[in-house]
Amino acid sequence: MSTENNIAETQKLFEAFGAGDVPRILEHVNDDIQIEFYGPEDIIPYAGRYKGRDEARRFFETVLSSVDIHVFEPEEFLADKDKVIVTGNLHLTSKKTGGTIKSDFVHVITMTNGKWSRFRDFMDTAVAVAAFSA
Repeated sequence: MSTENNIAETQKLFEAFGAGDVPRILEHVNDDIQIEFYGPEDIIPYAGRYKGRDEARRFFETVLSSVDIHVFEPEEFLADKDKVIVTGNLHLTSKKTGGTIKSDFVHVITMTNGKWSRFRDFMDTAVAVAAFSA
């Protein structure tokens, strides 16, 4: 697939995430997707490694049920071959504690056959830890 198509697919998934539409999110991932969200798994509810469509569903459902999204703003989409890198910023609130999560993020996405096959999330996890620990 072309880099333009990979960016377009990623933008569609981000739109579905912003709308909280997990079934639509899953339309844009491969059956064997791997997700890696870094941080302490005993504090951040969605931190960890996930493999496969069912685990992807669990990841996205957990994120969406754990935080209120105030800002989720991708700023730049960069693509080369099968990689898409997205930079942006977010402002979330932990539903558990009311703590604030404000951070820049970098998402590194690997595409296979026009769908996400690997998703890695990089952000200031110390901010998320503080918000979920408050």
